[in-house]
Amino acid sequence: MQPRYPLLFWDLDGTLTDPKEGITKSVQYALLRLGIPAPDLDLLTPFIGPPLLTSFQEFYGLDRATAEQAVRYYRERFETDGIFENKVFPEIPRLLADLQQSGVRMAVATSKPLPLALRILDHFDLRRHFAGVYGADMSGRTSTKRDVLALALHDLADAERAVAAMIGDHPVDVEAAKYHGLAAIAVLYGYGDPARLLEASPQGIAAHVADLRSLLFLS
Repeated sequence: MQPRYPLLFWDLDGTLTDPKEGITKSVQYALLRLGIPAPDLDLLTPFIGPPLLTSFQEFYGLDRATAEQAVRYYRERFETDGIFENKVFPEIPRLLADLQQSGVRMAVATSKPLPLALRILDHFDLRRHFAGVYGADMSGRTSTKRDVLALALHDLADAERAVAAMIGDHPVDVEAAKYHGLAAIAVLYGYGDPARLLEASPQGIAAHVADLRSLLFLS
């Protein structure tokens, strides 16, 4: 199999793993701690992907100080229970193994704090497929996908941007890829809004992991 891109950057939540249960229950917990009625968990899926601090402010109108407290409450539950209320999307381990065997270098670029991302990847035995893992710092200073991808590119790919791609389920993944001169591949099996993903105009769109395989290998 001939890979289309010799270098790939992967989002984590909604792209490699399905974290819905752990993230939405932890957001619900944080809201309740703040005295905010928590809706149905399905209504909290927009929290999957973007930085939490931004999401609490955007979706609930919290000021920065209250949003920071919400993030602390979120982590109380997520770091003990929610982190492993998670599952790998079917066919992802096989796809990663085939890409690695074909000589593709890969890294994870996630808005999730790096220590938590590493725990998840180790738990599911996925970390071995990646040359690097890049995430937000716990303070939130480095949190946007643009910032995280910049760190990854600095280490792995400054000279290879023309042959690299970013894979993710959220418009911020597409926007960050374009900002840094990478190809963008959007997956629709995650939790990003499909209409907004299409509006972001990625170079490739995958409704399922099988479609993603077709985009990553030359026919």
